Amino acid sequence: MNCQTCGAGLLPGAKFCGACGTPTVAPEPAQPQPQYQQASHAGGGGGIRIDADARGEGRGYSFEVLHQPAFALAVVRLQAEQSILAEAGAMVSMSANVELQSQMKGGLVGALKRAVGGESAFVSTFTARGGPGEVTLAPGSPGDIAAIEMSNQQFFVQSSSYLAGDAGLVVDTRWGGAKSFFGGEGLFVLQVTGTGLLLLSSFGAIHRKRLAAGERYVVDTGHLVAWEGTTQYTLRKAAAGFLRSMVSGEGVVAEFTGPGELLIQTRNLAAFAGLMKPFFPSQGGSGGGFNLGG
Repeated sequence: MNCQTCGAGLLPGAKFCGACGTPTVAPEPAQPQPQYQQASHAGGGGGIRIDADARGEGRGYSFEVLHQPAFALAVVRLQAEQSILAEAGAMVSMSANVELQSQMKGGLVGALKRAVGGESAFVSTFTARGGPGEVTLAPGSPGDIAAIEMSNQQFFVQSSSYLAGDAGLVVDTRWGGAKSFFGGEGLFVLQVTGTGLLLLSSFGAIHRKRLAAGERYVVDTGHLVAWEGTTQYTLRKAAAGFLRSMVSGEGVVAEFTGPGELLIQTRNLAAFAGLMKPFFPSQGGSGGGFNLGG
């Protein structure tokens, strides 16, 4: 075997040419690094960025989501003096040095808007004091948690699906008008804007649907979790005619038009409650159901 540079003979197993010093073994090519790119849509829509491993980090914290999809738990690890905001009652556990403060964010007017929107009037703020700390969060019902890394985006969220978020996000209760009322989802939705971590919960697992520009898609209003601000939507009956819509078992649905992405929960909490109602004891002690007293 000869050197490719000077042509001198090489000793068996030599890594360098004894005459000119040229390496005889080519260096191993660098392994390509995985590229994480935020989804994009032609004509608009930044996509909903959810890491496949349910882990990530932000300004002053890291997070991971465990026990998906049926009994998800969000673990947020805060650096010293860093904070995260959450819905009242969302905490499962926390480090002893984490300080919890509950306050009416946005003052009295903001608290009233949150209350009429179906949320708690109070917001919980968790801050790690004197060193790093951990907070775990979970929704009240079984289901999944989506850890969304927002990047100067705007989402609309059903109020019951908001769990927690970066202190830098702007969360406001917006008037949804009569169309939201007739959709059975209340008169208000949450508008979340900015950059940072947004934790959303669902009843059941979370299904993602991406819409191209101009693409239309219909979702039962009881299965909606969140959608990008780039999408447009209208509410209508599921089937043509009032009777056909009622006998189909579907009342009012939301018809979205892309571009944008939707998050859909695979189970409907209201429908589940209806299924369970016959098994609950009657409060009056007579009629349907059963009575546990006596």
